[in-house]
Amino acid sequence: MANPVQFINQVRAEAAKIVWPNRREVVTTSLMVFLLSTLAAVFFFAVDWLIRIGLTSLLGAVSG
Repeated sequence: MANPVQFINQVRAEAAKIVWPNRREVVTTSLMVFLLSTLAAVFFFAVDWLIRIGLTSLLGAVSG
C-alpha cells in the first residue's frame, strides 16, 4: 500500500493521461447513437406490428 503522497501523485499521473473528446467527436458519436436508436425503434416497431398482424389473423381464422 502506497502512502498518501504517493497515492495522490499516482492519481495525478493517471488523470494527466485522460484524453477528452473534441467537439466533432462528441457530435459525431451523439448523432450515431441517435440514428442507431431510431433504427432499432423502427425495427422493433415493425417486428411487433408483423407479429400482431399474424396473431390477429391466426386467432381470427381459428375462432371464426
